[in-house]
Amino acid sequence: MSQTVLSLSPRVPQLEARPQPVVVYARNLRAGDVLPSHQHARAQMVYARTGVMTVTTPGVSHLVPPQRAVWVPGGVAHEIEARSSVEMRTLYVQPDAAAALPADVQVFHVSALLRELILAAVAGGSDYAPDTPQARLATVLLDQIGAQQVASLSLPMPREPRMLKIVHALIAAPGDPRDLSDWARDVGASKRTLTRLFRGETGLTFRDWRQRLRVMRALEMLAAGDSVTATAMALGYDSTSAFIVMFRRTLGATPRSYLSRS
Repeated sequence: MSQTVLSLSPRVPQLEARPQPVVVYARNLRAGDVLPSHQHARAQMVYARTGVMTVTTPGVSHLVPPQRAVWVPGGVAHEIEARSSVEMRTLYVQPDAAAALPADVQVFHVSALLRELILAAVAGGSDYAPDTPQARLATVLLDQIGAQQVASLSLPMPREPRMLKIVHALIAAPGDPRDLSDWARDVGASKRTLTRLFRGETGLTFRDWRQRLRVMRALEMLAAGDSVTATAMALGYDSTSAFIVMFRRTLGATPRSYLSRS
């Protein structure tokens, strides 16, 4: 997929300068569009109303499929890439208003209630006075963001050179079946060393890291229109049923059900 680097909208700094504690912004992206690395003074909630995007922060790639959102605290540099056509809806939250919300970047589920609140806030706009229905809506929005369940759709990247060689190879070919013993021989390290490094540098075991990568790539492929069978084979699963079991265990629905709901 070719990439198109876009300019950042001059509207966003103007919105962030407004007195309202929560301001809203809507932007649609085409597959391959990239908003280059930037940061905001306000905290930011980026919601995928439709489509799939990745939000990359230092050392971590976060996948945001439909009905998921990513929370980015103020001052954190991040890049946004559309993996398919995306209807992106964003809230910018003043530091004081965001004080009780997460201090780190995280992807979270968007409940039906939160989805409707986000869409209502975007439809209502940012030009509202204190103690109005739109102001109270913003307060409820912040309460609901803090109540959502975290989604395991962030992929931490290691820094150790041997580890980087492994993860870059897997990102290029997530269906690669080699286990950690095979990789140990390829990069000149013991399996025990790599086991320790994976846990220490990513917080995940090798098996969990690779499965998370495969889930994230599956969501991208399915959103792009690939069949469930083609996705399963590309990601190294012996059968479509084995892939469906993994997908349902991770995301709580079969691929077809997940996509139809999204």
